[in-house]
Amino acid sequence: MKHLSITKLKEKAGQQVVIKGWLQTIREQSNITFLIVRNIEGVFQCVVLKDSDAYTASKSLTAESVVEIKGESKLEEQSPIGVEVLVREIIVLSEADPSLPIPIAENAQNEADQQKRLDWRWIDLRKPEKKLIFETWTTMEQAARDYWTSNGYMQIHSPKLMSTPSEGAAELFEVKYFDDKTAYLAQSPQLYKQMAMASGFERIFEVGPVFRANPSFTSRHDTEFTGYDMELSFIDSHQDVIAEEEKLIEAMIKAVKEKHGDAIKDSYGRALAIPTLPFPQVTMKEAKAMLSPHKIVSEKEDDLNPEEERKLSELIKEKAGHEFVFVTEYPVSARPFYHMRLESDPTLTKSFDLLWNGIEVTTGAQREHRHDKLIEQAKEKGLTLEPLKFYFDFFKYGCPPHGGIGFGPSRFLMKILDVDSVREVTYLYRGPKRLTP
Repeated sequence: MKHLSITKLKEKAGQQVVIKGWLQTIREQSNITFLIVRNIEGVFQCVVLKDSDAYTASKSLTAESVVEIKGESKLEEQSPIGVEVLVREIIVLSEADPSLPIPIAENAQNEADQQKRLDWRWIDLRKPEKKLIFETWTTMEQAARDYWTSNGYMQIHSPKLMSTPSEGAAELFEVKYFDDKTAYLAQSPQLYKQMAMASGFERIFEVGPVFRANPSFTSRHDTEFTGYDMELSFIDSHQDVIAEEEKLIEAMIKAVKEKHGDAIKDSYGRALAIPTLPFPQVTMKEAKAMLSPHKIVSEKEDDLNPEEERKLSELIKEKAGHEFVFVTEYPVSARPFYHMRLESDPTLTKSFDLLWNGIEVTTGAQREHRHDKLIEQAKEKGLTLEPLKFYFDFFKYGCPPHGGIGFGPSRFLMKILDVDSVREVTYLYRGPKRLTP
């Protein structure tokens, strides 16, 4: 059954209607009981009068029970939504235990501890502001797909069981396979994205699971997440990939702002801004120079730590008024063997990260497509070549210049909603110590 919208409920004023949903609040006032019922369409006010047949039944109701309310729609200025239902019958479809493990409040002021809310995630997700997260994700992903498909991209679904690591030997989940073999859960679809370029697909995207055996407990890391990936052929440099990514992100944020901007502002206090193109860029060398006066302790000269990312984003926003910044030309030491190197300086790669308000949200590069160069660079990195033979073969029989990006939508949602953890925007979070629910 399709739920009545608030607009439809108003249109049916004076008529008999049915409202189904969760009983969010039971509020008694002298001779009246107010029932607040919540479903996917919104929050509805229902009124039980003392002299009605439903009054006795209303006394035994428990919060978060699933109910069916039958009654008359009535316009009412004092109702929060301008209309209410005068109840004549209450049917309990599923009774909730009165001892709720976490509160379901109309605001987040009394939210339970995050870990406890994750234990009871399906109840936590009943809150309208949590539902908004996944409405936003749906719109964002549809906008990405629309951009890709309208610009000649083909969707692929690469395997998640692999015979060799996709992103190096670290952060691997091992899986027992047939005949005493060991398989690995894919850390990314990187190798198979490049196979698609060698197959002549030219432009591809993938939406799928990514697995990282990362022991980190930070707010931005998880052990399983959804990944967005794209790859395109016949590029001149990584700048072509950057230009394509800018247009993709603009389309995604524009769609979210148009459909959910007001709700995001109301629920999360975030005024979402559609970014202007092009985004600012700094090289890694320039970024380090900008950060130098601020005396941030850095473990690596070839990469940025989280504190440096936050500070660099602040400096760019002050200087350019932009929430995004590309950091380009990472040193070879910080990048995988398959990243192409600059002709002008072979110690640097044609790679980049994108920062959004202080956090890295995407990584990309032009890939090395020349068979001999790939093998040479793999040797320099000290890799054993035999397990990667199938990958090197992709480039042995002709492969165009290409590049692409990979990113996680959960980090994007963190920035869209201005929340501080991927745990809040992931349907069911997985981390080093969490495998349930």
